[in-house]
Amino acid sequence: MELEGLYRGRLIRRYKRFFAEVELLEGGRAGEVVTAHCPNTGSMRAVCVEGCEVWLSPSNNPKRKLAWTWELIRLPMDPPGAGGRREALVAVHTGRANAHVEAVLREGDSSECPPALHAALRERGLTNLARIEREARVEVMPAGSEIAERSRLDFQLWPRDEQPASIYVEVKQLTLREPDGHGYFPDSVSTRARRHLASLAALVAAGHRCVLVFCVAHDAIEDVAPAAHLDPAYAEAFAAAQAAGVEVLALRMQVALAPCHDDARQPLWQASLTLKEVLPLHEARFCG
Repeated sequence: MELEGLYRGRLIRRYKRFFAEVELLEGGRAGEVVTAHCPNTGSMRAVCVEGCEVWLSPSNNPKRKLAWTWELIRLPMDPPGAGGRREALVAVHTGRANAHVEAVLREGDSSECPPALHAALRERGLTNLARIEREARVEVMPAGSEIAERSRLDFQLWPRDEQPASIYVEVKQLTLREPDGHGYFPDSVSTRARRHLASLAALVAAGHRCVLVFCVAHDAIEDVAPAAHLDPAYAEAFAAAQAAGVEVLALRMQVALAPCHDDARQPLWQASLTLKEVLPLHEARFCG
């Protein structure tokens, strides 16, 4: 995914979940404070760091209430006073995660897909797809329940070769990197994420393959695990889903930023966001 015409700014604050106050840093609008849409419903724990560099995408749509969208943030990785210069880029727009995963699924058989990623997708039967459907509606009977529940999962896949059932895929964007160096999901209590796990487990019991995909949008995360220290119920549901046969795949995003200019020589930025590699799960259940 290519994002062009981004404005660089400094995060002042995030408030009321969906709003971010940002001071623009470059060009004729340097020093101007704007309100941007924050397209992330999570707590943004360890990601929403005031004073850090952020990048906004503008919109000319007159129907939008906010003309700006918060896309990226650059986070320091070294503790204050350590004298280090390590930094990490994080994509905060959770609404783009499905597009990233869909692109990987569609390009899995093409030469554009990195060889290691292609091999991982092929090993899991996620290449050579005949059809990909978004927003798959399902009705399942969760374990221990006598009432069917309706749910919506991100993708339903149909392989080209003869298989008894389709493959369901649920995507979760992961941005939380705790001080122990590991990546975790979710970043706060999420009953919705638990329901999705129950739906996936029920579909496996009905004869389908189901894959939970973590779109890891923090380029300093090396492995992932359920956040038992934040949502122990989710960690239990995660373990139960894995035991039921739900597969888990973590794909790390690579973010590349480059400066550019518009026709009026306004300093802007362009970003390239690509899911590049598979990350392992780790066994940790608590941080600290």
